[in-house]
Amino acid sequence: MMKLIIAYIQPDKLNAVKQELYKEEIYKISVTNALGCGHQGGYTETYRNVLNEVNLLKKVRIEIAVTEPYVEKTVNAIIRAAKTNQIGDGKIFIIPIEDTIRIRTEERGEVAIG
Repeated sequence: MMKLIIAYIQPDKLNAVKQELYKEEIYKISVTNALGCGHQGGYTETYRNVLNEVNLLKKVRIEIAVTEPYVEKTVNAIIRAAKTNQIGDGKIFIIPIEDTIRIRTEERGEVAIG
């Protein structure tokens, strides 16, 4: 069984998360800058004496495709590195992958995840 792990974390935790993943021999990740809000809801700031409410906060989205033996190792590595016990630490989603295809070789399934 293959899984896609999607994690939203604080931007300043990206390097720590990568280091924890490397310790678990998980090297293949995709990283995207994202904007979003959750429980913390945002904050207000003043610019030129105008009060602005900022609802969307900067986050980093990490996507990692893994086979079943790597799911818990991946999740635990992300939690170890990203957790501060504060609102806004992020979320992790685990989604089943129906199929994977490596374009170069046309391999399919778990072998294509590598």
